[in-house]
Amino acid sequence: MQTRVRKVAHVLERLGLAMAGAASGLFVAALVGTSHSALTNQAFLLLMMIGGAVGFYLGIDTPPLPFSKTNDRPADGAWVGKIDTPELLSAIGTFLAAFSAFACVGVIVLRHDPHLVWISMIMAGWVVGVTMQIVAGTIGRLRR
Repeated sequence: MQTRVRKVAHVLERLGLAMAGAASGLFVAALVGTSHSALTNQAFLLLMMIGGAVGFYLGIDTPPLPFSKTNDRPADGAWVGKIDTPELLSAIGTFLAAFSAFACVGVIVLRHDPHLVWISMIMAGWVVGVTMQIVAGTIGRLRR
């Protein structure tokens, strides 16, 4: 019974993260869409929201590698002093995506009109961050 409750709680948590990612994608799409007329359409909004939802669903909760004591022989797949690539990708990707969304909300709320270069940098940060999250989540689940 307890494991079923834990699984449901975990799925609800991940769905909440996916909704937060979709909302973040919506903010980025709204800012970029108002600045670049070719991206002012519903398909772009939907693509950004789906990308954010998938990225935050997969990338924020990556399964870590099992730890191994330094005096024991490491088990297959365990690491001793090595970098856990999915965990690092997830952390950097989450930071980039969240920072981009934060910057978008700030620009929208404060009603600034940033230069196209800044908007491009925000968009690039969002795309790279979400892509890193998706890659990290995929790697983490494939190695399990």
